[in-house]
Order: sequence, then C-alpha cells, then structure tokens
Amino acid sequence: MKALVVMEDRQAARLLERDLRGERFVVDLAYNGETGGEMASTNRYDLVILDWLLPDVPGIRLCRDLRSRGISTPILMLIAPSLMLTAQDAPEDRVAGLHSGADVYLAKPFAFAELLARIHALLRRSELPRPAESEVANLTLDPLGHRVTRNGVSVSLTPTEYAILKVLMRHPGEIVTQSTLAERVWGVGHEKHKDLLDLHVQRLRQKIDAEEAAPLIRAVRGQGYILVPPDHSAKPSF
Repeated sequence: MKALVVMEDRQAARLLERDLRGERFVVDLAYNGETGGEMASTNRYDLVILDWLLPDVPGIRLCRDLRSRGISTPILMLIAPSLMLTAQDAPEDRVAGLHSGADVYLAKPFAFAELLARIHALLRRSELPRPAESEVANLTLDPLGHRVTRNGVSVSLTPTEYAILKVLMRHPGEIVTQSTLAERVWGVGHEKHKDLLDLHVQRLRQKIDAEEAAPLIRAVRGQGYILVPPDHSAKPSF
C-alpha cells in the first residue's frame, strides 16, 4: 500500500513515516499543501493522511481541491481538538470542516494504534480495487496475504525485498531501472540509493533463485533489473 503524508511538522511526519513503513506501507512525505496537492495529483496513492493545519493552505481547502479534480483517494484528516471544540471557532467553520471531502477525522494527539485502526477501517470500505494474485512462471505473489511462493514452496522475504519483487512482477520481461525501483520501494526522493537497492536485490535473488536451475531475476548492467520467465510467458494480474 502506498500512502502520502502531508504535514508541516517534519519530525512528526518522519515518525509517522517510520511507523507506517513498519506496517508495510510505502510512504511519501510533503510538508506543505502545494507539494502535497501536486504529488496527490501525479501519483497513485491508496491513502492520503492530511493535516488540517498547513503552512500555505488550510487542509480543508486542499482536500476540497483534490475532490474537485476527481481524486477519490481515501483521505484521513488530522485535526487539533481546539479546531472543533473551542468556543472561539465559529460554528460555520466547524460545519465547513466536516464537509471538506475527507473520509475520516482523527484528533491530535493520537496513538499510532488508533491511527492504524482508522486506516484499516477506511481502506476496507473504500472502493479501490483489491489486488489479485500475480504469477510469473512458478513464482507466485499474493498481495493480500503478503505471501510469496516458488514452485509451491513459501519464500520468506523482508518488507523491502517483497516490495522490490512486487514491482518486478508488475513488469515481467521489461527492464526496470534502478531509479524506478528505488522510487517505487522507498518513495519520491530516494532514487539515488542505488547501492542500497543493489544489496536488497542481491539478497532477493538469493532467496528466489537459490534452489532453482532457471533464475528469474537478472541484472542488466548499467540499467537495472528484469524478471524473465524461463519460457518467456507471464501473467501479471495487478
């Protein structure tokens, strides 16, 4: 799952990014409304976590703008209790906030467990298509159960190795560049981490191809990686 977090507080955003990555999310960060709006418009996300208070534009305005552009990505909006409860807030402002287009509101501060529960509930009821199982030769990836098998034998992967394999299986027989892989796995701004990427791919290849006569994952010098079925047939389904 890929999430966009739009928050002005960089430290809080990075902590949230860390916790979400621990739950197998790929996370992009934006620290103002302009950047967040551009990223939400040009990338596909499964979830947007949006802070009500942003340095350049109110979160409710950004939320309305995204909806007006036809972006239906589920949005969870973070709010300060004072924005909804203090007497100094005009009633019309509170009503306007509740009609911003966000799907769920969560008051700050919050426990990560509560945020995660809201996220799962939101994603369960969203209308985003559920990814189907993908199969290339005798390698199978189940995105719902995060389970990978080769020739019927389960393969244990780290979250990063799993994310890399998922990208490669979306493009069987095609060269996926190092920059593209890094961005898909770690998000925007991580394209330069090629040495780290190579290390993860090396470990992934050892697990996927170690006991097989026909390796599937191949390196293309100076370009990237390619997943090539031995019989050149593939059935990508997500």
